[in-house]
Amino acid sequence: MDPLRQTLNPNKRLKEEFVSNLTGSSMLEIAALSAIIPALVILRQWSRFARVNGKFNVEIATSKKDDDEVPSRTDFRSYAISLVVDYLFVVLPVLLILTVLADWAYIFTVLIILLLLFCISAKRSSYLPFKGEQHSSSPRTTISSYRVLVVITTCLSILAVDFKIFPRRYAKTETYGTGLMDLGVGSFVMANALVSRKARNSISVNWKATLKSISPLLFLGFGRLITTTGVDYQVHVGEYGVHWNFFFTLAAVSLLTSTFNIHPEYCGFFGLLVLIGYQACLLCGLNKYLISHERAADIISQNKEGLFSIFGYWGMYLVGVHLGYKILFSNHSSKKAGSIQSTRARVWILAVLFWFLTIILDKYVERVSRRMCNLAFVMLVFAQNFQVLSVLMLSDLIPGQKPLALEEAFNQNLLGSFLLANVLTGLVNLSMDTLSAAPVTAVGVLLGYSFALSAVTALVWFCGIKLKFW
Repeated sequence: MDPLRQTLNPNKRLKEEFVSNLTGSSMLEIAALSAIIPALVILRQWSRFARVNGKFNVEIATSKKDDDEVPSRTDFRSYAISLVVDYLFVVLPVLLILTVLADWAYIFTVLIILLLLFCISAKRSSYLPFKGEQHSSSPRTTISSYRVLVVITTCLSILAVDFKIFPRRYAKTETYGTGLMDLGVGSFVMANALVSRKARNSISVNWKATLKSISPLLFLGFGRLITTTGVDYQVHVGEYGVHWNFFFTLAAVSLLTSTFNIHPEYCGFFGLLVLIGYQACLLCGLNKYLISHERAADIISQNKEGLFSIFGYWGMYLVGVHLGYKILFSNHSSKKAGSIQSTRARVWILAVLFWFLTIILDKYVERVSRRMCNLAFVMLVFAQNFQVLSVLMLSDLIPGQKPLALEEAFNQNLLGSFLLANVLTGLVNLSMDTLSAAPVTAVGVLLGYSFALSAVTALVWFCGIKLKFW
């Protein structure tokens, strides 16, 4: 074997075995974690209110009118302080709950929910709105917070999973099961679908725009393939196959959506047809082929998980487009209090409905499988993500909410921050033996990694640099 490749990653096989043959956690624990993380964001938002003349004012007045407008910036010292406090309120607790405090997840869920209910009661009873003041947030603002949480949680997990302090039940499952990290790709797909151009009823096919949007994904996909092969980096083949990866899946979903130009009004129906048809194929024997460890030499067999799961992710995307169109971008979705309450009710109802469907499908049709992206997995993704959205929408119970400084920074560079996280994760894995790291060392590395990621992302935003690929 090449001595250089041996030096770069001597424990490749051990690291691959460390994330293999896992069965996941329970749906109840997934639901508990899905309540804790958004609740932390809301509590941090509310903590920025200061009592002034009998009324609550926002500590930092940074707002934005739409997705494409860069928000006004304060002086660097104030911004840095806000960023550090955001990190301590949100990122640090999430990191600890995913690692050394994982066994306390249920207790933290109960405590945070009680604290949230207490804050809602206290703030609503003492809040006196300014004359003519209205809700400054909307469902679209909530979606931005939700997308940021997806990225932050994913970025924390992709490195934490390589240490022993990260519970194995949170890692990706081998065949069937519900691991927290299983929801990463599905959450990315759904987050993109809810706010996509198609969800905004931009249905004209523009192949130039389509190629422009998928070309960076293809570049990143091939870049990841070449890099991981070149440095002999650990790759769990059971995830997507030998050559396939996350970026190829996103590109394929985008290409299929553009090829079949469907009005968002009918995307839900068509997406369900795709999902039901794909599930029928799985039950007819395709599932046995996909979970088998045997692989022929052809490209399809080598990448069977990634190629066939595209149908599940595409169906998920189409249903997500329809829901985004109906809930976020239809006429009833506005900043008026009545519309916000109506939207919040719809999201809560959908969260409960999707959890119910997940349990039924998992028990009577086929168990949840991220590897195949079957119908039960798609419903789990919708259930978990709509639960996060439903909790985040509680922020509107107190008027005048503003995004956190950390949210603003990540929202402007979602893919850029994810790429940086991947690079930092690779550097950490190639520079140390994560498997033998002591708990204190592991926590220290993860704290340094998460703070560096947050700081660089925030600095890029503060300098006005915007890295968006679609």
